[in-house]
Amino acid sequence: MAQDVNSPNFTIGVIGTGTMGRGIAQISVTGGFRVKMFDAQEGAAEKAQEFIHRMVSRAAEKGQMSEQDATAANGRLQIVGSLDEMADCGMVIEAIVENLDVKRAVFGELEGLVAEDTILASNTSSLSVTQIAAGCAKPERVAGFHFFNPVPLLKVVEVVDGEMTAPWVADKLDAIARKCGHEPVRTQDTPGFLVNHAGRGLYTEGVRILAEGIAEAHQVDDVMREGGANFRMGPFELMDTTGLDVSGVVMESIYEQFYQEPRFRPQAFIRNRMAAGLHGRKVGRGFYTYEDNKKVVPAAPAAPTDLPDSVWIGPEGHASTQVLADFLKGKVEIETGAKPSARAICMVAPMGRDATMTAIDLGIEAERTVAVDTLFGLEGRRTLMTTSVTDEGVRDLAHGVLASDGGAVTVIHDSPGFIAQRVIATIVNISSEIAQMRIATPEDINKAVSLGLAYPQGPLEFGDRLGASKIHAILTAMHDFYGDPRYRPSPWLTRRARLGISLMTPEA
Repeated sequence: MAQDVNSPNFTIGVIGTGTMGRGIAQISVTGGFRVKMFDAQEGAAEKAQEFIHRMVSRAAEKGQMSEQDATAANGRLQIVGSLDEMADCGMVIEAIVENLDVKRAVFGELEGLVAEDTILASNTSSLSVTQIAAGCAKPERVAGFHFFNPVPLLKVVEVVDGEMTAPWVADKLDAIARKCGHEPVRTQDTPGFLVNHAGRGLYTEGVRILAEGIAEAHQVDDVMREGGANFRMGPFELMDTTGLDVSGVVMESIYEQFYQEPRFRPQAFIRNRMAAGLHGRKVGRGFYTYEDNKKVVPAAPAAPTDLPDSVWIGPEGHASTQVLADFLKGKVEIETGAKPSARAICMVAPMGRDATMTAIDLGIEAERTVAVDTLFGLEGRRTLMTTSVTDEGVRDLAHGVLASDGGAVTVIHDSPGFIAQRVIATIVNISSEIAQMRIATPEDINKAVSLGLAYPQGPLEFGDRLGASKIHAILTAMHDFYGDPRYRPSPWLTRRARLGISLMTPEA
């Protein structure tokens, strides 16, 4: 009979006392568990114990827990000198080097020491739980229990089912996570598990935009932060924070592990930047430069002040066009006839299409046409996109009127889907495919990304907020233009868009 996690004697073993191991041990003792820590490196466990005691005591000083509870938590932490002393543990989690052979060896040794119902968990972020378990005599009791750094602050943990993991194992890990104050999300054993898998779109589409010369790195970040999507950081700020030596490797690894699935395809310049050592904040130079560990932001050029005599808006009858018309009302004369007058500049608001092809299809001059992204409305930063041949004067007049109320404007080159449309659509599409593949439930997908990546909304919530049919239309238009299967809509998204139902709707 498996040990009861609510028993005061339930003990968690933690192997490896680096940043992740000590974080796991800390939340475990504050969650009421006894913890035994082991590290093969001399003195490492003692340093981890000192750190945990300090963090727990500091929490009491800040009023986050009582002095009595802090003392009790610190008293539940024990250092052991060998794996033999973990024999009475109800669960053992390893947080050691990301090496398959080493993890298998540790679990193989543990199997001869612990009880048959002891869970063996791995905090691996990149290795297959199934492959780790394959080296065990009882693979059904092996699962992934993947926390995020810093463990005490990021309140989500992935409970990963290997191919042989027994249902009771994941259920018990769920209960342990909740006692530790964390939200468990269940996921199947696939590359990147859930959080890193669902988070691919922000990175891969961001680097695709940069590779195509559509916008500069800081422009992409500005739009994703300030253009209505309200991300805390854009993709390039995130890569500089994580370190390209880490995020670049993950990008390539997930692409290869999914047998070169086009949705996860990285760009060649990433490898060159890695080779050049442009790893980001920690080395003072990445997509941005850093002085005294502070990001140096390129100075934004002043917005033009001249306004056009009139603006023709097309095509009529589209919701995106109406957003643009409402914004321009009272700022400039608006034309909405079948064709623009000779003195008007032309503004269009396509979804998933570029400015050039929109102008051609509408039968208007590309030289006096610009496009504006209205996906998130025009309350925040606006994105202005030129055609391949837009006159500079026309561009500046359009910039002037968009900035006439003091709002920020980002001017980019032509692109199907601007910046926000293509990034958000890619994020929603990848998460839709995760749901379609039954890797995780829609609820856990949203929870994992919101908590693990600090997105302003879960991916499927984003899709519902904007409308599944709109996301589908953006992807379809991009797929038609590029002919690239990276933009093919997921069946999960396609069916729900056609039915007019929420992306959270489970299969019948």
